[in-house]
Amino acid sequence: MIIKPKVRGFICTNAHPVGCAASVAEQIDYVRQQSDLGKGPANVLVIGSSTGYGLASRITAAFGYGAKTLGVCFEKPPSERKTATAGWYNTAAFHAQAKQNNLYAETINGDAFSDEVKEEVIAKIKADLGKIDLVIYSLASPRRTDPVSGVTYKSTLKPVGQAYTTKTYDTDKDQVHEIKLEPANDDEIHNTIKVMGGEDWERWLDAMAAADVLAEGCKTTAYTYIGKELTWPIYGQATIGKAKEDLDRAAAAINGKHSSLLADAHVSSLKALVTQASSAIPVMPLYISLIYKVMKEEGTHEGCIEQIFGLFSDCLYGDSPTLDEANRYRMDGKETNDATQAKIKALWDKVNQENFHELSDYAGYHHEFLKLFGFDINSVNYDDETDPMVSW
Repeated sequence: MIIKPKVRGFICTNAHPVGCAASVAEQIDYVRQQSDLGKGPANVLVIGSSTGYGLASRITAAFGYGAKTLGVCFEKPPSERKTATAGWYNTAAFHAQAKQNNLYAETINGDAFSDEVKEEVIAKIKADLGKIDLVIYSLASPRRTDPVSGVTYKSTLKPVGQAYTTKTYDTDKDQVHEIKLEPANDDEIHNTIKVMGGEDWERWLDAMAAADVLAEGCKTTAYTYIGKELTWPIYGQATIGKAKEDLDRAAAAINGKHSSLLADAHVSSLKALVTQASSAIPVMPLYISLIYKVMKEEGTHEGCIEQIFGLFSDCLYGDSPTLDEANRYRMDGKETNDATQAKIKALWDKVNQENFHELSDYAGYHHEFLKLFGFDINSVNYDDETDPMVSW
């Protein structure tokens, strides 16, 4: 079939297998071009391994350090009439590249929140890997079914305490406009913490420790975004922020409960990027379009693979990692420093419908959005017939 992007709202409902493979290959090439990395992980579990920061983590571990990687994701396979999800094609491309390089790579496709998938993963580790020395937690989901109670919780993107009015950019209508977000109630805050907080990360580590598949000195990190003043009302001081606070709680709990294993758990704060998750959050398309403009002009712009390579080399396996007062790894300093934020704030105050495309890098934002799904990549001819039936 001829596969062209079908964009609806903040998602693309299809994906291009050749484009996804090209994007994965580009990230692998970046990691291979880096200098000798020294010490690193041997056996890695990536929970949320098929897109964005999770995929970049798997690529860095495998092609940077030669690690064996086991991934967990929840992706839809292709049919004769419909493409697979982008994460499916990304994983297929990763597997193919790993096989060519004699690297162990297996992926379990299912609900990472469920106990059944945890048991399946633990059985796979026992059979193939023995013990895991790095666990990456990179899940992004709008809902979670608690495996103990059976209750399904849905997250909410709302401020906490009071309503918030701000600018946003509607990608469908190409329109900068004001948006008023009503405050979340207590149930919405609780439910968002249940979905996006640290409870499931903690349960993964507990289950793995109980099954004796964690190596002594095992490292683990969960990814977050903290941001600064412009995004605090929808991130730090909002339902998402409450969930992120729970990640800090979980990191401390993991370190405490598994101290006999010398477990080392940290939350990692990464920079704002175009991801399938961030595209859905009010304010973020406008904010990211502006930071892309500023950071590219400064020469400090980084994508997923650059951020994660830096996290591995400087923090996870570096001699002097950058930690904040909450014991988080900080990889977002090039975005959140005062000088860069002042430039972004100046643009934010000026931007409107008439000057948006002049003041922002929406072209860069849109390119990165399409690239998430394997589109808008120069090396791919999108007029070619393409077989969507790609397997792992």
